Amino acid sequence: MNGFDLSAILRNPEYTAMLLHGIEMTFVIYIGSWLLAMTLALLLLCIRFSPLRFGDRAVAAYVSYHRNVPTLVQLMLWYFGIFTLFPAGLTSWLAAHNAEAIFAVIGLGLCQAAYFSEDLRSGLRSVSPGQMEAAKALGHSYISAMRFVIMPQGVRNALPPLINHSVSLFKNSSLAIVIGASELTHAVKEVENLSFRTFEIYLIGTVLYLFFSLLIMSAGAYLSMRADPVRSARA
Repeated sequence: MNGFDLSAILRNPEYTAMLLHGIEMTFVIYIGSWLLAMTLALLLLCIRFSPLRFGDRAVAAYVSYHRNVPTLVQLMLWYFGIFTLFPAGLTSWLAAHNAEAIFAVIGLGLCQAAYFSEDLRSGLRSVSPGQMEAAKALGHSYISAMRFVIMPQGVRNALPPLINHSVSLFKNSSLAIVIGASELTHAVKEVENLSFRTFEIYLIGTVLYLFFSLLIMSAGAYLSMRADPVRSARA
């Protein structure tokens, strides 16, 4: 097979269907793991800011584990290890309902929650203590002050690292190929096996990942601008 020919991939309905399905599954894994990560991060944040010393230590241990064990290893532990310990009935049900994607969401979501929680904690800690005192002086309760004064500022301060880690999560969704999830990288590999157009299909895969990563970064930049009242007023 000679020459460079992108049309050999793009004009083949079977290959394009495989790529589209891969893109769809990539976003299913990405959005599912992002929602799980953010929900868990908020829970971890609440525990960490509670007066319970044990809770703070437990969250610190959770964060340390997920930040120091490679994400790839965590995915393999969930799918090839923990999955096999489930009851036979549950294992059969999961296997019939795309277990690979489910465990990719779980593994990536639990791992990313550690990073999101630290981003949010850093954002809240960057808010001046005087903001809470001023809010209480104006008659706000602790919950009201956190909701209307502290949290908006903390989240705004945490947006840059949150956006960076959201892009990283999207790229890490490609790791789900090791457990058999039919996401974009898996689709690229399958098309390569069928077409023998190695350079063309990996170029397409690279461009697709670049395009969607830049799209997420652009959405994050827009959100940051809207969250900043000064920059928003200038715009």
